[in-house]
Amino acid sequence: MATAIAVVSIVALANQTVRPDIEVNVPPEIFSTRGQASQPCIQCCVYQDQNYSEGAVIKVEGVLLQCQRDEQTISTNPLVWRRVKP
Repeated sequence: MATAIAVVSIVALANQTVRPDIEVNVPPEIFSTRGQASQPCIQCCVYQDQNYSEGAVIKVEGVLLQCQRDEQTISTNPLVWRRVKP
């Protein structure tokens, strides 16, 4: 019986050394962008400081616009807003 208690005690001690308590303080800014500008978009259309991906459709003053690829432009951001015909 004493041997069984000793084995259980050793296993319990081993588990404590294998899994130490670690505390990492992370500032809330890491998980939130409130009050900060959004990260620049590599390929997107921008309207009122909002990034839109290819194919997105928005309505501006009654006009539908779609974010589309601009085949005539060679650049790092070849997406442009084009009017969608009703």
